[in-house]
Amino acid sequence: MTLRFDVDAVVLDIEGTTSATGFVVDVLYPYSRSRFGALLSERSGDPAVARATAQVRELIAEPDADAARVEKALNDWLDEDRKATPLKTLQGIIWSEGFARGDLVSHFYEDVVPALRAWHATGVRLHVYSSGSVAAQRAWFRSSPEGDLLPLVEGLYDTENAGPKQEPTSYGTIAAALGTAPDRLLFLSDRPGELDAARAAGWRTVGVRRPGEPYYEQGVGDHPQAGTFDEITIARSTT
Repeated sequence: MTLRFDVDAVVLDIEGTTSATGFVVDVLYPYSRSRFGALLSERSGDPAVARATAQVRELIAEPDADAARVEKALNDWLDEDRKATPLKTLQGIIWSEGFARGDLVSHFYEDVVPALRAWHATGVRLHVYSSGSVAAQRAWFRSSPEGDLLPLVEGLYDTENAGPKQEPTSYGTIAAALGTAPDRLLFLSDRPGELDAARAAGWRTVGVRRPGEPYYEQGVGDHPQAGTFDEITIARSTT
């Protein structure tokens, strides 16, 4: 069964939607975990690192926490899979450098890139909204097995510049930034809470259910669902 949508833009989740959560958990998380200590100790004066460190101290309510305590908090959040903004910021810095060095190559399901290219070719605008930082998103799309995919994507949104992914107001923020009516936006995600929030903001939604992903068994509630991007046809009216 093919789902058909007449929309102006598609906004993509990454983990579990375009790409395997297992790759993030098994490859990227350990990569960042092994490098938090060096980043915090050697580059504490970098503005982005200093800001994220201050945010960690605020979240754990320990304004005088040293680098070792901050690192422990980051690792605890990793273990909990907590979507804390400073964690995502510091991961983004580490991953961006890893992708740039060639240590890392991102993962995309095989049905994703052809669909993105086809949608882009028809004039559909593509954007990303992920709990991973904008820096991490940029590196992810730039370092795919099929080369630099960043030219396909117009905008990148995370929990810092848009807000929490399960809050309808975040989707309102993105719609306003895009200058697009909510009902002309389609959000693709594997997480029911995110889909519910997008729909509450007036967006169209599709739940992507891929075997082996964490939310596969739970399902996507009463949202339209697709197993691959091949099952989604995007058109854009010209009138």
